[in-house]
Amino acid sequence: MDEAKRTRNAEGAITGRHTGFGLIMCASVKYSSRGPALIPRMKTKHRIYYITLFSVVLLGLIATGMFQFWPHSIESSPEWTLDRRSVHDAPLVKLPVSSPIPERGDLSCRMHTCFDVYRCGYNPKNRIKVYIYPLQRFVDEVGVPISSTGLSREYNDLLSAISDSDFYTDDVTRACLFVPSIDVLNQNSLRVRETAQALAMLPRWDKGMNHLLFNMLPGGPPDYNTALDVPRDRALLAGGGFSTWTYRQGYDVSIPVYSPLSAEVDLPEKQPGPRRYFILSSQTAIHREYRTELERLKEENGEALLLLDKCSNLSQGMASARKRCYKGQVYDYPQILQESSFCVVLRGARLGQATLSDVLQAGCVPVIMADSYILPFSEVLDWKRASVVIPEEKLPEMYTILKSIPHRQVEEMQRQARWFWEAYFRSMKAIGLTTLQIINDRIYPYAARTYEEWNNPPVVKWSSVNNPLFLPLIPPRSPGFTAVVLTYDRVESLFRVITEISKVPSLAKLLVVWNNQNKSPPEESLWPKIAVPLRVVRTKENKLSNRFFPFDEIETEAVLAIDDDIIMLTSDELQFGYEVWREFPDRLVGYPGRLHLWDHEMGKWKYESEWTNEVSMVLTGAAFYHKYFNYLYTYKMPGDIKNWVDAHMNCEDIAMNFLVANITGKAPIKVTPRKKFKCPECTAIDGLSLDQTHMVERSECINKFASVFGTMPLKVVEHRADPVLYKDDFPEKLKSFPNIGSL
Repeated sequence: MDEAKRTRNAEGAITGRHTGFGLIMCASVKYSSRGPALIPRMKTKHRIYYITLFSVVLLGLIATGMFQFWPHSIESSPEWTLDRRSVHDAPLVKLPVSSPIPERGDLSCRMHTCFDVYRCGYNPKNRIKVYIYPLQRFVDEVGVPISSTGLSREYNDLLSAISDSDFYTDDVTRACLFVPSIDVLNQNSLRVRETAQALAMLPRWDKGMNHLLFNMLPGGPPDYNTALDVPRDRALLAGGGFSTWTYRQGYDVSIPVYSPLSAEVDLPEKQPGPRRYFILSSQTAIHREYRTELERLKEENGEALLLLDKCSNLSQGMASARKRCYKGQVYDYPQILQESSFCVVLRGARLGQATLSDVLQAGCVPVIMADSYILPFSEVLDWKRASVVIPEEKLPEMYTILKSIPHRQVEEMQRQARWFWEAYFRSMKAIGLTTLQIINDRIYPYAARTYEEWNNPPVVKWSSVNNPLFLPLIPPRSPGFTAVVLTYDRVESLFRVITEISKVPSLAKLLVVWNNQNKSPPEESLWPKIAVPLRVVRTKENKLSNRFFPFDEIETEAVLAIDDDIIMLTSDELQFGYEVWREFPDRLVGYPGRLHLWDHEMGKWKYESEWTNEVSMVLTGAAFYHKYFNYLYTYKMPGDIKNWVDAHMNCEDIAMNFLVANITGKAPIKVTPRKKFKCPECTAIDGLSLDQTHMVERSECINKFASVFGTMPLKVVEHRADPVLYKDDFPEKLKSFPNIGSL
């Protein structure tokens, strides 16, 4: 600007505007060796220079403002989307014959060994970011595509759903997970070697680290492998036909086989309840041995079972996929599925069957017979609530097994089956986003969905209800209960207890704590054959406290502690006790009740087992409780109570009652009218409770524990829980729990 002023003032001096600064400038130019004739050319040169500079700066500012505020969608336009970019316009990539081939899938891969969680990083939303590779057409050196179908409609829908979700990012540097635009949903349409080479050419492949592949139809004839045959290094696989041999637990994700009928047929939801048929089989390509057995069941049970097959007499133009036949009668499919309570889903050439999705959509309870099959999304979904899984060898017993399920439970399963389909099966979008959410929960476990969020229909939100122990209102994770039987050497009685407990519908596992170090448990072949896992744990010392140890084998939240001589409880009593515990998971729920009383004459507490109107304890010889209390009993029991119990071989149940009451401030819940454990076969030698000094020792326990706790935490109540229709003059067959034991 000083130079500009000097130029303007020089002009003023020449034209007669005699400013002081101009006169000085004029004098300096006048005595220049080049003379005053050069002055006008210098003046014009500077003017053009500065005008040009100012114009460039102004235009730059205008352009920046227009780019900043003009409406545009640069960040939100995904590169691969078919709506904006045709497959035919995708760049062509030739695969040299010498292109590297990835290694076969590593069966040892887990999230901590084959997945880089640090790439995901921390973000306030606790959500992974997924990048989709741009669409490319891979061909071999002679121009033959790697896939006979290109990009299928289903895979396009899947990629579109991901790009429209909160998981998606178009910034490859922010991505935690990479999804190739190479369609491997159906292995039948792929050239395995060339597809593997195409994967290896992806710019960020890095041996498949943090890459996710979706496949629904794995393997091919004749063996039909249960996982994708394409070599894929360390890539995660969302597969639709995993077996226990090929599924990498906690790494892969088992997904359903999508049924196109989900999009073509709109089945309105049908209210749960009895249906026209009890069992229906609609699959058309099942093994002849299975069909022979189903036909035998049909002969035995008549109209209760409907056995359908493909139609051979349809008129021209009629879609065979939408029809099923039985003895010339044509039925609409999948509409006919809504007319049955249970629908059979048998394995075919592949373990995963699209029939499962059709059955769930119809609100029919699937009866799944496919040994070693990993059910879709079984990592988070509780399939016991929506299906019946029967070993293939039990097919002849299917009708009897299904008939033993109570009507109320069948209705709940019908409702749950329909909801599973609506939430997780109904579209490729639902399948894809569920898969990403499962992976997201692994990476951000502290923000993961709970068991209830995955498995409970969102009907009521208990946002204002807080459990005093911060426990959920119903048990999370694995459903059912684990029965823990403490035993020493009463094998005959133990086997009777196992047999009786195995009849309880909600039993998930049975754990025998073998407390005899001098004698080995019976051989495996001698144990009762039951439908749930049976595990035997041998202890190092004979301690009563072993029954409350938090064994790793206990996977359920609910635990039933039961003695090896409690053979008198019926399956209805145990099932009802479990149902009560589900409503009160922070309580001890048991059968015989006991009471503590203050003896004014002796000035101390007294243990009372006679008939009273009050209860403050329940015996853990048969009681339900939350496994959380196993940890408290083993590691947080106050004072020397645990050692005292083990030294006296008595009162472990009183100690547990003290512990739970002290933590919760609540009384136990007594269920059913039973007050004593009657064991006619037991002798005085067998039964600890028949010892003459037993009552005195029990009273000493109460006083000892009250002294250690510094207070009396036991609470007294005057009520118990019974089934609603227990005393009503009502037909027994209509009661949910008709076989409630005697006093």
